[in-house]
Amino acid sequence: MNFLKRAWLNLIAKKGRSILLILVTSAIMLFVLAGLLIKNAANTATENAKKSVGATLTLSANREAAFKKMRASASSQSDATATDSSSSESTTKPQLTMAAVKLSDVKQIAALANVKSYNVTATTSVNAQGFDAITSTTSVMQGGGSASSDSTSDSGNAGPGGKGGFANENSGDITVTGVSATSDATNFTDGSYKITKGRGILASDAGTNNVVIEKELAAQNDLSVGDTIKVESTDGATTYQLKIVGIYKASSAASNMQMGPGASDPSNSVYTSYTLANKIKGSKYKNTADSVTFTISDPAKVNSVKKAGNKLINTTTYSLSANDANYQSVKSSMNNVKSFADKIVWLVAIAGTVILALIVILMIRERRYEIGVLLSLGEARWKIIAQFFAEMLVVLLVSIGIAGAGGQFVGDKLGDQLVAQQTSSQTSTSNSNQQGQDGPGGQMGGAGGPGGNMSKQQATPTKTELNVQVTAADLGELGGLGLAIVFVSITIASVGILRLQPRKVLIE
Repeated sequence: MNFLKRAWLNLIAKKGRSILLILVTSAIMLFVLAGLLIKNAANTATENAKKSVGATLTLSANREAAFKKMRASASSQSDATATDSSSSESTTKPQLTMAAVKLSDVKQIAALANVKSYNVTATTSVNAQGFDAITSTTSVMQGGGSASSDSTSDSGNAGPGGKGGFANENSGDITVTGVSATSDATNFTDGSYKITKGRGILASDAGTNNVVIEKELAAQNDLSVGDTIKVESTDGATTYQLKIVGIYKASSAASNMQMGPGASDPSNSVYTSYTLANKIKGSKYKNTADSVTFTISDPAKVNSVKKAGNKLINTTTYSLSANDANYQSVKSSMNNVKSFADKIVWLVAIAGTVILALIVILMIRERRYEIGVLLSLGEARWKIIAQFFAEMLVVLLVSIGIAGAGGQFVGDKLGDQLVAQQTSSQTSTSNSNQQGQDGPGGQMGGAGGPGGNMSKQQATPTKTELNVQVTAADLGELGGLGLAIVFVSITIASVGILRLQPRKVLIE
């Protein structure tokens, strides 16, 4: 009789045993498939992160070099004072001077491969004329008591090209943040700020006096899109008339993050083209920027772009820093998920092989008489082994169908749980790191400033979702693993068949 026919008749005749084998094999295949689905979904999520999360390079003045220069100047002045007894005791205090970024250097870096776009930022301050800036009151706890203070804008011209460091006496009450386009500014791309009326600043606004103001500032002064406002330079020499083209809303989280003792209320920040901000700062700032943020199309290439960019700039004057925190966060999270999924596949595969091998061995012991009869009739041993393999192959095909139907549900639930655990772990780590960076009473950067944006992005891990989908390729991969498990199981169990003697079996 053909061994394939015998295998089919045996499966039908022994329905209970066949159902048990199908249930056990289905459970094994279900968890193997869940591991494969999570692994593949994690790979897809990592690839999508390259497109959606993104990474940036920020070109700005080299603060470390500027501080070294300031300290060297202070040291030389101190030595000169010590050697010159006739010099006055009062000497000019060295100031931190930051170099402005030249747009000619920016265009060279923008031409590099994998640089998708760039956003120019220039920050200054002005005084409101004919309308009121928002005055906020903050309470600072001191030794169990509290001290309240009214704060207006004192961000001043502390950007590159300014004197930086501490608040300037000539600081205005309105912070002017000049950008290439608000759609590329970090506060708007990460959702902290959102245009509610009108439009944002566009590249076509270069050379104009168009501005976007915050919702609370507009409400307090009864301003709307299309109105004009007047501001005055901090030295009182020049007045500028600005046209409101849009109104944005700052989220409460962003506002709280930017507030602190002596800090300007974030609602006093207006966005405009960087050309207007430079015009307010002075003619020497034409075709310059405080900082420039380059968006990298492939986050995996951010280091290579940074290396190429450093060759185009004077690194003693400028600094090119990478910020791919969100991409690295997603990549790390997905690598952990993939690692766990790999462990699931291997553990279930090994355990499944052992379980199936034991079941097949017990099944063969139960069918010793049948095997003895077949051997006595001259049936080849390999055909008997092939019969068992055929029986398990039918069981495997049915089990793969069952696993395919339930794999989507199990994969979704297990994947969501893994991602939730990774996100919770990263949030705790990020918060701990941020508290260590900020310190007690520390501030996370000025309103709209590059420093504040970067700190906020690093402190907020990106939420990632696994899109678990059962495909034909997944079922094919599952079938290959299942076939390997069945083959190993039958091979282990077949050792006993090869040693059986027909006469001894029949006598027993």
